[in-house]
Amino acid sequence: MSTQRDVATIDPAGVRAAYDEVADTYADHFTATEAESPLELGMIDLFCSLLEGQRRVLDAGCGAGRLLPHLAGRGCTVEGVDLSPGMVARARADHPEFPAQVASLDDLPHADDTFDGVFSWYSTIHTGDADLPGLITEMRRVLRPGGLLLLAFQTGTGVRDIAQAFREHGHEVELLRAHRSLEEVGARLTEQGMTSVARFDRLPLGTERDRQAVLIAREPAPEA
Repeated sequence: MSTQRDVATIDPAGVRAAYDEVADTYADHFTATEAESPLELGMIDLFCSLLEGQRRVLDAGCGAGRLLPHLAGRGCTVEGVDLSPGMVARARADHPEFPAQVASLDDLPHADDTFDGVFSWYSTIHTGDADLPGLITEMRRVLRPGGLLLLAFQTGTGVRDIAQAFREHGHEVELLRAHRSLEEVGARLTEQGMTSVARFDRLPLGTERDRQAVLIAREPAPEA
């Protein structure tokens, strides 16, 4: 169901409640990389290959943890955070070898300069326009100088309720998703001083309704 609601306003409490409700259904359906095309997987591989240092990565919005093993398999030391306690419970149960904790992306429980990479795989899509700059600032805070930030998202405009598939499984929830252009998100990162490393934009595949985008940007390194 499409809506005309303002992209500036998405209530995090509603997002958390929706994902808590559907956590088991989601985790049972998406167990690994079933949802990703070879193109998306290639961007993940590129992100991992460009990491420096110890290749310590935060999966920011890890959900039920399905991509934690994938990142680890590409040489990353990875841990996850997610807003939903229900999703984190499944991440811990399904992937106990990886640390995962409940946290909001705008208030991460990590010290400054902790990670070589922050991996945000479709986790900014439930953030309104007014809150997006602060969320990016917080993810940058935990990045080491020269570290990489990956953002994946559906492109377009406006806000859509994407919960119909969950309602078909008996979950009476509303889950709002914000749509932005690749250029808009790239401009938000440039405004904060990050440098674009790679951009990917593709048409919908299969039953998808929306274009998909991935953007990789680098945190400034200290001047010599």
